[in-house]
Amino acid sequence: MTRIGFSWIAVLGAAGVICASCSSQSKSGAAVQGAAAVSLPTVEVAKVSSKKLSIMVRLPGELQAYEAVAVFPKVTAYVDSISVDRGSHVKTGQLMARLVAPELAAQRAEAESKLQAAESQRAESQAKLSSDESTYQRLKSASATPGVVAGNDLEIAQRAVDADRARLEASRGSAEAAKSALKSVADLEGYLQVRAPFNGIVTERNVHPGSLVGPSTGASSAVMPMLRLEKADRLRLVVPVPEKYAGNIAEGTKLEFSVPAYPGQTFAGRVARIAHSVDVKTRTMPVELEVNNADGRLSSGMFPEVQWAVRRTEPSLFAPVSAVVRTTEATFVVRIRSGNTEWVNVQTGELDGKSIEVIGGLRDGDEIAARGTDELQPGTHVVTKQIPAETQTRK
Repeated sequence: MTRIGFSWIAVLGAAGVICASCSSQSKSGAAVQGAAAVSLPTVEVAKVSSKKLSIMVRLPGELQAYEAVAVFPKVTAYVDSISVDRGSHVKTGQLMARLVAPELAAQRAEAESKLQAAESQRAESQAKLSSDESTYQRLKSASATPGVVAGNDLEIAQRAVDADRARLEASRGSAEAAKSALKSVADLEGYLQVRAPFNGIVTERNVHPGSLVGPSTGASSAVMPMLRLEKADRLRLVVPVPEKYAGNIAEGTKLEFSVPAYPGQTFAGRVARIAHSVDVKTRTMPVELEVNNADGRLSSGMFPEVQWAVRRTEPSLFAPVSAVVRTTEATFVVRIRSGNTEWVNVQTGELDGKSIEVIGGLRDGDEIAARGTDELQPGTHVVTKQIPAETQTRK
């Protein structure tokens, strides 16, 4: 073999070595790229949705009597008889108790005596005025003839008539005052009969025949009423509505509620009165519902649960509950943009099934991690996988 032949063999061998090396490097690079692709985390994502909030929440309330009164006597007296007891149904004006006060009888006798004396004095003054007027008229007629009656006598008679008229007016005033005093005593005696102020039920009785009772001074809470009376055919349902729900209350709205005494049953009432003022201590607004209780099944003092409608007039953004991450430092969701993660701080609102209202730097349609975690640090490159929409909203 010639020298030229050996040279060609050497060149071909070197080329083979170089090609083998290139092929090995190419396969190694592809393997590295595949390994990098395999190492990217896969994140299930959900989309932020926009809709108007319309949910029902349960709020505690209290049933109160439409009218309630503590019955106290007007005067200090003894209980002579009492015809009602706890649970008695009474009508307006019905006699519930009779009292006796001997000193009122003495006051009445005294007032009657003073009235008789005043009337006697008035009659006497009237008679004296009539007599003096007659004398004056005769003297006046006689004085028409000169020299028959002295002018001084006529003037004296006229002054006497004027004094009698003043005395009569004073006696009339005394008689009227005596009549008023007698009427006052009679009115007090009328309070010895304790009558029902309205149709209702006696819910409390604290006295028995022979008990000494007296009016409430208002300064001492130790004084117990004779009776307590409540109007129960209509009730007030007072609901302390949290401030965040107080923005869409409308009078006349019908709401349903339930009470522990009747499991599985619902009752209804209508919003009748709104306080329009938030209690600074509880941050709630009292709202009254009017409840028809003609059948008497409900009672004042019950604590019902009210189905309160919460609605927003403007659309809100919602995200899956599992997407919201809460740490000691912040509340956020993990948004994915162009395959990269970022944290978006949010404030949460109301729950609607498995979705929660979120307020922050989000937009309708943003993709967020369906299961948020602080392990997904901002800037992490991920592969996304969309979860079905029904999975996000299913309750």
